[in-house]
Amino acid sequence: MLFSNKVFYKEPMHVDRSDVKSGLRCAVGGAIALTVIGFTWGGWVAESKAQSMVTNAAANAVIDRLAPICVAQYGLDPDKVEKLTAMKAKKSWNRGDYVGQQGWSTMTGEKEPDSQVSRKCAELLSGLHG
Repeated sequence: MLFSNKVFYKEPMHVDRSDVKSGLRCAVGGAIALTVIGFTWGGWVAESKAQSMVTNAAANAVIDRLAPICVAQYGLDPDKVEKLTAMKAKKSWNRGDYVGQQGWSTMTGEKEPDSQVSRKCAELLSGLHG
């Protein structure tokens, strides 16, 4: 007989609690391992770190665009050769201040030179021969 009116009754499965606990421990351990690996080697970063990275990248991009303008302003200075020689005679950490004092890193519309632009400009000028 192919079909029967009998209803098959299945007894409820009995699950051992120790198996459930073991499975949950493995899942939690895997999640912890995944998190540690992701943040250390996987390149994952927290939102605050990502925001900081974006802010720094934007600031560096602006400095990289303004420093060549500073070099161009140096090129307009009638005493550029003497001033370049004087700048190169200074210690490397004082060169940015010197560039700022000359006004080369003061951008149009600004009243004061930007110290980071001054440092980058000094790096670029240090590579010039003059």
